[in-house]
Amino acid sequence: MSGVRKVVLAYSGGLDTSVILKWLADTYGCEVVTFTADLGQKEDLSHVRGKAEALGVREIYVDDLREEFVRDYVFPMFRANAVYEGEYLLGTSIARPLIAKRLADIARETGADAIAHGATGKGNDQVRFELGVAALAPDLRIIAPWREWDLNSRERLLAYAAEHNIVVEKKAGGGSPYSMDANALHISYEGEGLEDPDFTPEAEMWRWTVSPEEAPDAPEIITLDFESGDPVALNGQTMGPHELLDHLNELGGRHGIGRLDLVENRYVGIKSRGCYETPGGTILLKAHRAIESLTLDRDAAHLKDELMPRYAELIYNGYWWSPERRMLQAAIDDSQRHVGGRVRLKLYKGNVIVEGRSSSASLFDAKLSTFEDDEGAYDQKDAEGFIRLNALRLRANAKREG
Repeated sequence: MSGVRKVVLAYSGGLDTSVILKWLADTYGCEVVTFTADLGQKEDLSHVRGKAEALGVREIYVDDLREEFVRDYVFPMFRANAVYEGEYLLGTSIARPLIAKRLADIARETGADAIAHGATGKGNDQVRFELGVAALAPDLRIIAPWREWDLNSRERLLAYAAEHNIVVEKKAGGGSPYSMDANALHISYEGEGLEDPDFTPEAEMWRWTVSPEEAPDAPEIITLDFESGDPVALNGQTMGPHELLDHLNELGGRHGIGRLDLVENRYVGIKSRGCYETPGGTILLKAHRAIESLTLDRDAAHLKDELMPRYAELIYNGYWWSPERRMLQAAIDDSQRHVGGRVRLKLYKGNVIVEGRSSSASLFDAKLSTFEDDEGAYDQKDAEGFIRLNALRLRANAKREG
């Protein structure tokens, strides 16, 4: 194969991408640049540079993208209250557009003419990476080894690694049997026993959260402050986006919050079963909806809820960089101008319970909503005409139906 001089590889340092690195150089006769993203997955990435160097890589990128990831991707998504298929908080999906962006950026910086990734031909990630690169750098060639080679099993990958002297570290204790993906928003688990939808995962699979049964018997009260739809302070302490989400993850994990076991519909048409832990995101979603309930106009809030499934689907399917997602984001962000204030929450045995909310931009008027004397703020007789007018079409339909 020819036509590729230099390729930027999304590189984790694990078995798959280490084999891909060598395979690219041998198959395409090209120079390989590696890119590894720190998205808050709390993994030691110190070995990545050394592994890449040992495999002959001269240009190695290991980027700390934690703050950018939470600020420019996670928080905008939470302004929309985005949930896919009623439950999934899109933890893996929202990381892919940033990785695609950096792949394209590095290709420009290094003069590469292609990018490569280790996503399989059955999953969503291949779509997300490639749609992102197509939107940002349409001239770049995309190489997806899993769609080209015959190394389609772990045994074949290990044999290839042994043949080419590629060092594969064994995880302490044998590691997890599951395929996992983590970032500052969540950690996911797929494969092995989870491929049976009726299989109950082992208690030791979960890494970020205790089970609700083992959570503290005493609840914990916290406050979150919002400005323009984004959280800016936890318990009165101002924090940057990544720091705040990191603290929420710790709090939620301690109280058994944020576990999810889901059978979802992949964009490629396959149903898959995955388990997720999103403790901080679960707290954040509850708090954001609480402050919106106080500060958003009724029809603006309802329109947001109508648009949300479409917005979530765009992110899940890989269209973060599409014109329609940008258009929706502009509308969502405009709705958040007055979404500010404080939410008080109780964390208790897997639950996030709203205890109270307040805002200087509140649309709540106690004089209007009270069951007591409203001092003339609302004339209840007005409701009669309102109901009569809205009943006109219903009466007309009833007469026609006989």
